[in-house]
Amino acid sequence: MAKSRRKTITPSNWRQFHHLALVFMEAAELAREFEYWNAAGVLIVHSTIAFTDALTIKVGGVKSSSADHYQAGQLVQEIVTLNPAGKRALRHFFAIIGEKSLVSYSGKIYRRGDISSLWKHLERYQQWVESILKE
Repeated sequence: MAKSRRKTITPSNWRQFHHLALVFMEAAELAREFEYWNAAGVLIVHSTIAFTDALTIKVGGVKSSSADHYQAGQLVQEIVTLNPAGKRALRHFFAIIGEKSLVSYSGKIYRRGDISSLWKHLERYQQWVESILKE
């Protein structure tokens, strides 16, 4: 497996990306309340990406520089020691990223159930990321 594309970032900048992740998550919650399902989905995706950037910046001083967000998950695998909980968390990441193009560009109309599923993935991924960020 080729090394993922990355950009060096000052490790202390992880807090900015973490803040953005929380803001996107809060905005997704508001979109859910107003039943703007596709908007909520897009915000869930962006929150996930920002949580991932915060994680890789804090742990490795890098973030993915690829337009392919699957590579951000690959970067996590390269720089974070993954125990079973980490492997489960990464499956949540990939489940969300797998919806990115559908929710954003396909014209598919998302419904409550679609977003409920993505939200659960986000919450589980966030919990794991937060546990690493606290260390």
